[in-house]
Amino acid sequence: MHNIEKIEGSLWEAADNLRANSKLTSSDYFMPVLGIIFLRHAANRFETATRLIEEDRASGRMPKRKVVPEDYLRRRALWLPETARYDYIMDKAAISGNDLPRLVTDAMSAIEATFQSPQGVLPKDYGIFEPRVLEDLMRLFNSEEIKRATGDVFGKIYE
Repeated sequence: MHNIEKIEGSLWEAADNLRANSKLTSSDYFMPVLGIIFLRHAANRFETATRLIEEDRASGRMPKRKVVPEDYLRRRALWLPETARYDYIMDKAAISGNDLPRLVTDAMSAIEATFQSPQGVLPKDYGIFEPRVLEDLMRLFNSEEIKRATGDVFGKIYE
């Protein structure tokens, strides 16, 4: 596994940060944090599927046509609208400052608007976080270790 001990240590540090630097209880931040984990995992899968699609097109295994969301589903990934992609959120947050809660909420709404199955399930209460605490959490899940993490690591994170 991809340095799971380091990732676990970072997650415990994030939990400590949430407890120390916010007025939230674990029951308050549990679902929004799981939403961020979902976004990171979906972004990882999306990026992997994008690479596979590019390889398939270059090798002739996939016709030269417009890529559609089903191409991602065939590769066990969700097609993510641009506003729901982790890198997009982080880039926009760097430009707009304290707009991160809205950006993450908008990402969840964009995913729900794209797919029928998660309607009303994804958390959208990111305004409960102090902007700096949410930024620290988003940066944690943007680390290179987590960007390279696979499904098994995300299962461990969920535990």
